Amino acid sequence: MTTKLSCLNLSRSEQKRAQILEAAIELFCGHGFPNTSMDEVARKAGVSKQTVYSHFGCKDDLFISSIKSKCVVSQITDELFGDASEPERTLTNFGEYFGAMIVSPEAITVFTACVAQAETHPEISALFFDAGPQHLLDMLSGYLKEVDKKGKYRFDEPRDCAVRLCLMMFGEMRMKLELGLDVEELIEGRTDYINGCVEMFLKAYKV
Repeated sequence: MTTKLSCLNLSRSEQKRAQILEAAIELFCGHGFPNTSMDEVARKAGVSKQTVYSHFGCKDDLFISSIKSKCVVSQITDELFGDASEPERTLTNFGEYFGAMIVSPEAITVFTACVAQAETHPEISALFFDAGPQHLLDMLSGYLKEVDKKGKYRFDEPRDCAVRLCLMMFGEMRMKLELGLDVEELIEGRTDYINGCVEMFLKAYKV
């Protein structure tokens, strides 16, 4: 795993939950949703199967929570979108976190696994979309609504605007990674590309 869930300042129950999520992300990425069992997650997390079920009622709930935890680890939370008076700073920070998250090995692995199993297990793709893209777009579009009220920028269709910003940030790097191609030449310019996307986005919607 390239990203760990921090267990600092957590209660014992919260630490176990973090251990379970960390184990689940690794197993879902490595083995796929159909081939990952709650027993395996419990063993890898070092907890009992009963403990896993006490935190997550079923494998679907665990998958959803593990995908959402990726946003938390990447600092994409409601707190990030708390200040509508400084969209320039907030969206630049969002761009940094989101831009890194979408090209992470975990994000690519889960996405490609969902695509590969879309015909036989479409429910997995639906779970992934609801827990990942949908959840993130809800947060971002909600924030854009609040920014719109300030009058400096106009977002008449905030969800469409949120989709545009996110898809811009995918860029060439994400496309190449999905195809398993080398991206070494794109790494150095990635930050400038992400910042450019945010600047272009804000300029397009400035009143």
